[in-house]
Amino acid sequence: MRKHIKKAADRERKMNVRIVTWAVLASATVLAGCAATQATQQGAQVELVTQKPAGCRLLGEAVGSQGNVFSGDFTTNENLMIGARNDLRNKAASMGGNVVQVQNTLNAAHPYSSGAVKSTVVGNVFACPAK
Repeated sequence: MRKHIKKAADRERKMNVRIVTWAVLASATVLAGCAATQATQQGAQVELVTQKPAGCRLLGEAVGSQGNVFSGDFTTNENLMIGARNDLRNKAASMGGNVVQVQNTLNAAHPYSSGAVKSTVVGNVFACPAK
């Protein structure tokens, strides 16, 4: 009888460890969504402008975004926008660009959220001569 009770207690302990592990992983995932995406060293060198730069070669379009329905509620609107802009800068840098003409900025909401859950920035990427 004692073996049966000990096995049941061991199973319960293992189940509790699994539940705690999953809770910690889920919390870490949600909290990771709270911070703005960081610009890479190359991305930090990319300039965002509103007017088409003169004397530059168009490389294409890029889209930067941050947030989703799961992490958006745990991320400030400011961090959503900063993260989307940094994501755009990083993508432009990976394309070989150093200037992005921002075309559009979008903030997506969800009916059960108190604010934006995702920010997206669209722009044309340019390679411009060094200043």
